[in-house]
Amino acid sequence: MSETIRGKERYESGVIPYKKMGYWEPDYEPKDTDVICLFRITPQPGVDPEEAAAAVAGESSTATWTVVWTDRLTACELYRAKAYRVDPVPNSEDQFFAYIAYDLDLFEEGSIANLTASIIGNVFGFKAVKALRLEDMRMPVAYLKTFQGPPTGIVVERERLDKFGRPLLGATTKPKLGLSGRNYGRVVYEALKGGLDFVKDDENINSQPFMHWRDRFLYVMEAVNKASAATGEVKGHYLNVTAATMEDMYERAEFAKELGSCIIMIDLVIGYTAIQSMANWARKNDMILHLHRAGHSTYTRQKNHGVSFRVISKWMRMAGVDHIHAGTVVGKLEGDPNTVAGFYDILREPYNEQNLPHGIFFDQDWASLKKVMPVASGGIHAGQMHQLLHYLGEDVVLQFGGGTIGHPDGIAAGATANRVALEAMIMARNEGRDYMEEGPDILQKAAKDCSPLRAALDTWKDITFEYTSTDTPDFVPTATASS
Repeated sequence: MSETIRGKERYESGVIPYKKMGYWEPDYEPKDTDVICLFRITPQPGVDPEEAAAAVAGESSTATWTVVWTDRLTACELYRAKAYRVDPVPNSEDQFFAYIAYDLDLFEEGSIANLTASIIGNVFGFKAVKALRLEDMRMPVAYLKTFQGPPTGIVVERERLDKFGRPLLGATTKPKLGLSGRNYGRVVYEALKGGLDFVKDDENINSQPFMHWRDRFLYVMEAVNKASAATGEVKGHYLNVTAATMEDMYERAEFAKELGSCIIMIDLVIGYTAIQSMANWARKNDMILHLHRAGHSTYTRQKNHGVSFRVISKWMRMAGVDHIHAGTVVGKLEGDPNTVAGFYDILREPYNEQNLPHGIFFDQDWASLKKVMPVASGGIHAGQMHQLLHYLGEDVVLQFGGGTIGHPDGIAAGATANRVALEAMIMARNEGRDYMEEGPDILQKAAKDCSPLRAALDTWKDITFEYTSTDTPDFVPTATASS
């Protein structure tokens, strides 16, 4: 039962525990319209976990450190967030999962900025907790319907690009800083002509002294058009419109549209309001919107404090992006297979069922919001194609930056190696073969008739990044006698 103090005693001046202020309600049954958060809480020594959960609920909704009589001027029983469940984290002595429900009236419609101002506003600096992490959220359908979601979505993107039944292939221009506009365009042309679908700007190429943004856009689109003409395929380049102000970003996006680009790019660091503004622009202008998750690991990587990337994935699907970098499993960047699978499920599925081994704590109906195309990039190469297809599926962009531009026979050869490796693996999959088990043999056979692929396999055959992931699921399947 709840220990809440009610009536006249509740409003006596002074300080009372958050549990007794009404923020701990173990008997509460969440409503279908509630926003529900799961926090990983590490209380300070001597702090009761339920009191810590109540404190998080209070400080992320209506509470302050002392009793205020102005609560009585509000529907305070409705507006208080309610911590209703606290569970020990498996295999951890000092961490707890706290479930907290928020009434829908606490949030402005269609605003990620307002949602996050409450959920991750002041509470992460609260002294009663040593560390705090937002692990997952359940968004009610009523709330999701106030967001536009991705401007294009996977289905329409494939129709515009006329590419079906396989992952899309991309690359990031390297070196990402320092090239002149003309040389940058040369890289793009070679990569697209060699067989890639996309090339992209990276997160930190904007408009620097060595290359003004207009020069890059002009040379890049010249390369895109020439490669499309040479191959007969729809090609694209993610033109990064990230800039210092919204006015600058709109100017760059408009110029990209004038030049005929089908896709633009923004960085996560521009902020939630700017992301939603660019999503609105992209929808109005029939533009695919690519989001680079620049900066996310500063708060998503550690298990005990910050915000899980599964939550960022949910926010970005709501905010409205078409692509987002979401992990590779086998590349150079952080990515546990089960955790990454959870990210991809959130971005691509119409409905997520609770899946604790994938880190998904709640059923989530996406209310017909379009699907986001995950992007896999960071230290991947053609020799891993079977693993990438196995772990990530076909609705994904596989981006081989160094794995294209670092090819010993040049950029076009690197692109050709990736395209041949992909198509050989897709053919094996379509034939019903065990492409994961047979993957190395399939690639070696394809390489006999493709010297660029043979050179790629010889160059990177021993390259792996076998480091232990830090963001791993807390619940893992247990083998049984029958299994």
